[in-house]
Amino acid sequence: MKKSVFIVDDDEMFSGLLEAHLSGNKLLQVNKFSTGEQALNELTNDLFAVILDYNLDTVDKNAANGLDILKEIKKTFPDIHAIMLSAQTRYGVAANSIKEGAEQYVMKDEAAFEKINEILNAIIKENRRK
Repeated sequence: MKKSVFIVDDDEMFSGLLEAHLSGNKLLQVNKFSTGEQALNELTNDLFAVILDYNLDTVDKNAANGLDILKEIKKTFPDIHAIMLSAQTRYGVAANSIKEGAEQYVMKDEAAFEKINEILNAIIKENRRK
């Protein structure tokens, strides 16, 4: 059975490339959203993981940032795995993401696509052991 994964990123080019990359993983069913609010409306217990961009205000200047969306997700569905994604290089952004429940913080660069795929595969493998 495929694991449901949400990509939440307002950068259409990056999220489209990430979706295409992850769609090649036969273990995953990928859905893409440009705002966190859209993703929150679609959350279910069946969701395995969410990949959240830190800054989500390109489409809607009043949109919540990825950290706020992460907090909402973890409040309702604490078992959903989360990966924070950002071009932010500040240590505080990564540290706050981990503190709020993200399992990994991934920099938006050319290695991000494969790194996220590897992280998801490792989480799936770990869950099978339990």
